[in-house]
Amino acid sequence: MRIARVHATWCRVPIPYERQHTSDFGRVPTFDSVIVRVETACGITGWGEAKAGVGSAAACAGLAAIINDDYAPLLLGQDPRDISRLWDVMYNTPREGYAVAGGYALPQVGRRGLSISAIAGVDVALWDILGKSLGVPVWRLLGGRRLERMPAYASGGWADAANIGAQLQGYCDKAGFRAVKMRVGVMDGSPARSAARVRAAREALGPDIRLMADAHGTWTVAEARAFARMVEDCDLFWFEEPVSADDKAGMAEVRRSSSVPISAGESEFTRHDFREICELRAADVLQPDLAIAGGLTEGLRISALASAFNLRLAPHLWSGAPAFAAGMHLAATQSAGFILEYSLGHNPMLHDLIEEDFPVEDGHVAIPDRPGLGITVRESFLEQYGQGGRA
Repeated sequence: MRIARVHATWCRVPIPYERQHTSDFGRVPTFDSVIVRVETACGITGWGEAKAGVGSAAACAGLAAIINDDYAPLLLGQDPRDISRLWDVMYNTPREGYAVAGGYALPQVGRRGLSISAIAGVDVALWDILGKSLGVPVWRLLGGRRLERMPAYASGGWADAANIGAQLQGYCDKAGFRAVKMRVGVMDGSPARSAARVRAAREALGPDIRLMADAHGTWTVAEARAFARMVEDCDLFWFEEPVSADDKAGMAEVRRSSSVPISAGESEFTRHDFREICELRAADVLQPDLAIAGGLTEGLRISALASAFNLRLAPHLWSGAPAFAAGMHLAATQSAGFILEYSLGHNPMLHDLIEEDFPVEDGHVAIPDRPGLGITVRESFLEQYGQGGRA
């Protein structure tokens, strides 16, 4: 089996004005992601996804170019089943101006950023091919699913204090969710206003619904500590990204200052970033986004860190269908995995890109047993929303 073609397409899907939301990233008018297609000479096609960063669209063109211009030539003619080796080939290949030292290529461009996201998209597609070639779902390749269905939390929550309770309760009523996540942070103007929204949400939901709050890394350490103290009696299931991902020591300080559990990881690249979080005791829950952090191959290494440090794993799944499926397969198989994120924002990349769906019933998502990732990408979607041609 050999790789015959690799192609990445930047998809930009407009969000209708009435379905747009405003958070720490401002008003979000489009959903952007890079869909990766890897074809084999024997006719098997694998699908992956790469993202320039959470809430970022501007770099998608560059991300697609890295895959198409830099990584594709390296992969043509290779056996797609050699996933770990090909991950290293992409990671260690020097670019123009980089020397090869002692017979080993130095890591190209940088060990973070777009180069790692590009590897992620290809890597997920290779796992999809491997599963399809064997006629088994990816979760079987990762050691077997621990559960046939996993609990999920509804991810949304932008309404003001007067309406946040009704918005979150609507999520629960929609599909039986028993856990919901809301947004807080600089979008509210102050920690006190964010705390008021959390208190309103808890009052409306009652004590039996798990409630999370996500600040998108927008607060200073002092602001995050103040917020955590204000909501300690609200029984938050976790407080997500309290400060910038660049300030892991600050995040550890926030964690030490409060009993509220801390989660983080959607903006991190590779196991090395997560190792630092673990060593600093900065978080209770690790949240790698497989379309950013290095794909399923790196996700397995991050999962091992979570287990070794007695932490939990909840992949960041605000994404398109390939990354959602990859994160679901990872969480379902790993001892640290325990819950799935389910986007309640307008997300055509999750619901319209593929033929299948991921229905939520009684607050749970079934882990499908279809081969590979278990998805069938609609070519018409890529043709309609692709920036620069179909995959």
